[in-house]
Amino acid sequence: MQIRQIRNATIVLNYGGLTFLIDPYLGAKGAYPPVTNTANQVNNPTADLPISVEDIIQADAVIVTHLHPDHFDAAAVKALPKDANMIAQSDEDAEAIRNAGFRNVQALDRVAQLHDVRLTRTRGKHGTGKIGKLMGNVSGVVLSHPDEKTLYIAGDTIWCDDVEEAIRIHRPEVIVVNGGAAQFLQGDPITMGKEDICRTYSAAPQATIIVSHMEAVNHCILSRRELTGFIEEKGLAAHIFVPADGETIIR
Repeated sequence: MQIRQIRNATIVLNYGGLTFLIDPYLGAKGAYPPVTNTANQVNNPTADLPISVEDIIQADAVIVTHLHPDHFDAAAVKALPKDANMIAQSDEDAEAIRNAGFRNVQALDRVAQLHDVRLTRTRGKHGTGKIGKLMGNVSGVVLSHPDEKTLYIAGDTIWCDDVEEAIRIHRPEVIVVNGGAAQFLQGDPITMGKEDICRTYSAAPQATIIVSHMEAVNHCILSRRELTGFIEEKGLAAHIFVPADGETIIR
């Protein structure tokens, strides 16, 4: 497999002979206002795309793990072909994507397989307490193929029982987690921070961990530099990778 970090949670994945675009967030730098009720009030995205939108959207299927705008934005709605093979986390999200003009939309639970690639929906928790409930349902996806390592894309989730269960059931050899420790002015982070990422590796020592969702949205307070330093202190630099935007990891 080849996993190319684009920006935020957007990745381009070559897997089992197919190209998947995950969570397209394609707006120009600074196109959107900052997330409300957060520190660091600068416009989003806070980083440029590393390659052109035209190159990013060349995919056999687009997986949208949930409909927060940093995972499926107005620019993605405009740029993606309306006959693109769109895969949503649920029937409800699929209907919303259809309402945006897309004609070929399915819920992840109904897809099961594309060619020889099997797709399995996983669950997560996008924060704790009241904020976690307000953030709504989120999903991840496990991909498997006879000639590929099993890949688990966890989506926007903190470390929780859902992640632990997905690792136990699927025993992935590569895991993409969304880091950044995104946070509001109140409450705990709604994406993984340093300790969550290390817990993920501890639960799956057989896996390579790849950290996405870094340094692109104003309320992501964990930097790549801080996270990389923490990983090195823990002696895990051979197992946990924090790619730059535009970087490709092959496994």
